[in-house]
Amino acid sequence: MARWAPDTRERLRAAALELFAERGFDATTVPDIVERAGLTRRTFFRHFSDKREVFFGDDEIPALAASTVAAAPADAAPFAIAWAGFHRLAADRFEPRRAQMQAARRFIASEPALRERDLQKQADLRDALRDGYLARGVDVFTARVTAGVAVELLQIALERWLADETGAALTEHLAAVRAGMSDALADA
Repeated sequence: MARWAPDTRERLRAAALELFAERGFDATTVPDIVERAGLTRRTFFRHFSDKREVFFGDDEIPALAASTVAAAPADAAPFAIAWAGFHRLAADRFEPRRAQMQAARRFIASEPALRERDLQKQADLRDALRDGYLARGVDVFTARVTAGVAVELLQIALERWLADETGAALTEHLAAVRAGMSDALADA
């Protein structure tokens, strides 16, 4: 198949997840992944920097967050900006990949290096939001707290959604965690 095929990234991701399930993360190599996908090493490295990135290949999410914050109306509240962006991510990127994300989460939970990378990706998103808020003139405290709370709530919603067997949409879980946060703060 031509390297520019629109599903190349997903073929690589699917092949990697299959192999990780069969052999384990450490025993699977990039050559194994590309052979399974019917692609080349060079193609793999156009899409991922290493095999860990198969789980975290959405490096563009912090950039999307930064552009979302920059493009928001001047009077938009910082949390509302992030939350609207998360809803778009839910529909466009996460919902279509639910099964793959569930499989990936099992590996991430079992591999310390993957958990470390997961935390770094969360920090990158938090930093992108914080920096975007600061560029809009939001004070340092508000920018930092809002970015941190937004990313943590996103993570909780993702965890709940991936564990949910009812088929509820991620947006429903986003709404539930936001309501839970509001309830918790009301009691403070």
